[in-house]
Amino acid sequence: MNAVKLGLQILLVLSNLFLILLILMHKGKGGGLSDMFGGGMSSSLGGSTVAERNLDRFTIAIGIIWFVTVVGLGLLARFAG
Repeated sequence: MNAVKLGLQILLVLSNLFLILLILMHKGKGGGLSDMFGGGMSSSLGGSTVAERNLDRFTIAIGIIWFVTVVGLGLLARFAG
């Protein structure tokens, strides 16, 4: 049981770091802090590009992995006697 818990904890740390990286790679949508650092200076040409859509998909996938890992660790903590 300890090996599963350790594996989930390692997966949680890795998914946390990767999720932070992916979120920081997203393009600012305007307003807020992104304008403060020059994010509002670039003009968008309309719809999202293939790279942005893939980045969105990767971010959602890593977010789901993070969520499942947190739930798994919670279940282990709840039912491990």
